[in-house]
Amino acid sequence: MNQPLLDQLGIEYPIIQGAMSWVATPSLAAAVSNAGGLGMLGSGHEPGEVVRKTIHETKKMTDKPFGVNILLLSPYVDEVVDVICEENIKVITTGAGSPGKYMNRFKEASITVIPVVASVALARRMENEGADAVICEGMEAGGHIGKLTTMTLVPQVVDALNIPVIAAGGIADGRGMAAALMLGASAVQLGTRFVVAHESIAHDTFKKRIIKARDIDTVVTGMVTGHPVRVLRNKLTKEYLKVEKEISSDAEPDFSRLEALAKGALRKAVVEGDKNEGSFMAGQIAGLVSKEQSCEEIIQELMSEYKEITSNPVVF
Repeated sequence: MNQPLLDQLGIEYPIIQGAMSWVATPSLAAAVSNAGGLGMLGSGHEPGEVVRKTIHETKKMTDKPFGVNILLLSPYVDEVVDVICEENIKVITTGAGSPGKYMNRFKEASITVIPVVASVALARRMENEGADAVICEGMEAGGHIGKLTTMTLVPQVVDALNIPVIAAGGIADGRGMAAALMLGASAVQLGTRFVVAHESIAHDTFKKRIIKARDIDTVVTGMVTGHPVRVLRNKLTKEYLKVEKEISSDAEPDFSRLEALAKGALRKAVVEGDKNEGSFMAGQIAGLVSKEQSCEEIIQELMSEYKEITSNPVVF
């Protein structure tokens, strides 16, 4: 574990909660932070004042540090950056673009900037632009993914960079955490495991789908669009993959058919629990998640497993 990084983030344990859209709300972020990890709020495509409101709600639930994820493609990104600087948020993660445009402002506000990356080249670029650390997310993760696995991506980025690396994708227990740190990561980020936390507002149907999932129950959609997404299989993914196959050979693919299928699908999963038309974003590690627990229980269980593994090394 990288103690300087933990001190910089103001956390006790090297565990960060993924900023999952519709799931990374004040109740979950505060619970993770109160348990010693770093809770994260997802700003998504929300206007600045909505993000401000969620920050205020979170501050009422915890006096511990928490962060905000900035979606750099959001039409409200400038507003969100203003709010984060004004509200004295000390940690941000970024996705869907480069934070370089705002880096001077972040540095002036003493904000720790941690972009999510899926390749060595992007990780190097983020370091050159002034990032304090990077999150390496492997294709095992739920939601939007890259092309490399966590086990292959993390050590290559660790070797290429001089800033801390946080591993994400395919981590749900102390064994995965120990493996990531052995690969050179300074901390880990978990998403799917926290979806089923008691404090998660995800619909009960979503939580049960993860708990009942097997190792082969996720599928990657969106390959033809260049924006692959890992989700649990259902009626929506079957139809989506069917349309992908139909348009993949077209000289000018009609992506509007796919956009129509995906519109509002994540909300249908998280908020409405629509088992047929919802987009249940979850990682391949869903098959290892077997129960709903509090964030405190999840983090303590991870740390207990991690300590047991690392205190009993295999001797050859």
